[in-house]
Amino acid sequence: MIETIAFDGDDTLWHNETLFSITQARFAELLAPYGDFDDLPESLVATERRNLLVFGYGIKGFILSMIETAIEVTDSRVAAADIQAIIDAGKAMRDHPVELLDGVREVVEALATGSQRLMVITKGDLFDQESKLARSGLAELFDVIEIVSEKDTSTYQRILDRHHVDPAAFLMVGNSVRSDVLPVVEVGGRAVHVPYEVTWAIERVEAVDGGRPGVWELDSLSALPDLLSELDHA
Repeated sequence: MIETIAFDGDDTLWHNETLFSITQARFAELLAPYGDFDDLPESLVATERRNLLVFGYGIKGFILSMIETAIEVTDSRVAAADIQAIIDAGKAMRDHPVELLDGVREVVEALATGSQRLMVITKGDLFDQESKLARSGLAELFDVIEIVSEKDTSTYQRILDRHHVDPAAFLMVGNSVRSDVLPVVEVGGRAVHVPYEVTWAIERVEAVDGGRPGVWELDSLSALPDLLSELDHA
């Protein structure tokens, strides 16, 4: 029996990575006058990966990594005006409306009337994530909100211990195999993978085995209530 259901935020409840992809495309256009940078996406990902322990996840870390990458690939030739354009792009991302994925509100509202405890476990910048949750209109539907700097086995174990959650009765729902599935299974929980249309390079891992015990893959969050009903009657 599932007693606690936790949801990821970015690209599970609301759109996120598409905005990053659009901004990255604008970044490439901005640097085009400085030369041919065919490996710019790889250079940016390498910088982001290197900076994760410094800036963490989120818009601010992304913008700082773009600035650092621009300086590196142009051999410091990038103009101050273009640096300002990158900063402005980050501010535009921060102000972009929160757009829920199809069916999210209906599913969360329906589950909120049930007996299971609902949680959000999302990683990223505290200010960004608190703002997105507030603007999503979903925050009041959750019993627990956890904003963390990383999603690994130790993080999940701390959350489960803090809220007295039995791992065997815990279900995590998210778009990332790396962050929302594998570490949850390792601590004894169960997970539902709902793939998003775009996956950040740093989150990519081999596809999860669809037949793996305790792991399910759904095409849409709208299918979650039916899955929960099946599990309750199994």
